[in-house]
Amino acid sequence: MTTPAPATSFLGDLPVRRVGFGAMQLAGPGVLGPPADPEACRAVLRRAVELGVDHVDTAQFYGPDVVNDLIREALHPYPEGLRLVTKVGCVRDAEGGWNPAGEPAQLKEQVEANLRALDVEQIDLVNLRRFERDHPDAAEPDLADQLGALAELRDEGKVAMIGVSSVGLETVRTAIETVGIGEVQNPFSILDRSDAPVLELCREHGVSYVPYFPLGSAFAGGPATLAADPHVSAVAAKHGVSPSQVALAWLLAQYDRLLLIPGTRSVAHLEENLAVVDVALDDDDLARLEQVEQVTPGH
Repeated sequence: MTTPAPATSFLGDLPVRRVGFGAMQLAGPGVLGPPADPEACRAVLRRAVELGVDHVDTAQFYGPDVVNDLIREALHPYPEGLRLVTKVGCVRDAEGGWNPAGEPAQLKEQVEANLRALDVEQIDLVNLRRFERDHPDAAEPDLADQLGALAELRDEGKVAMIGVSSVGLETVRTAIETVGIGEVQNPFSILDRSDAPVLELCREHGVSYVPYFPLGSAFAGGPATLAADPHVSAVAAKHGVSPSQVALAWLLAQYDRLLLIPGTRSVAHLEENLAVVDVALDDDDLARLEQVEQVTPGH
């Protein structure tokens, strides 16, 4: 008898459900400015917590400022056990660009901004967002200095755990060996498995792995590409679920500390995402899904 992947795991040393909520989509178009219906966004956040979500991923540069304000307005005072994760190292410009802001002093300022906006004294995990995947030839602040700044905040009790995001294998290895990390947040999906070496390193060290673009990036065609794939669609038909649910269930089957943070502005879509923990893929399903054609971004 096939059983679903475990519904709970760990974020660092904190127990959480496998499926959390990524709040980025709650901002306006292009993750810039306010949403058209802020109350609907607050309702999705409240419904997520009602349904057991205990891991919300955010950033002060979503909006900017907008998403953290929505989270505070909808959920504060926060229920016991709700884990808030944010990221630093980026700022937005008026055109919506995502620009590096990773000097140690900037990272500390951004953590303080998150603390104020979320109205908490400590953030459960702060990811260092680097640009080495986006712009591999560009100069970046020294990694040791960046991690050191976050470690100082951890020592002060303002940050419980450190993570890294949008990084390569050696950065992950360095972060594990120097400051210890609670998670890696990188792109990974059934359509793009190029980050598999980082996932394996996380497995070796018991580090949580949180994939973004879990349905494939816009470059890869996302849900439309999943629906068009004969292997995904066959497994979806067998289980009576959507192709996107199959892709998320496949991710859960890869590693017991892999956590999902799908985002949405729709309560119905939220409920569909949370239901993936009940999709039990068997060995035949997983073997078939290994045949899914890869669509790997060119960076």
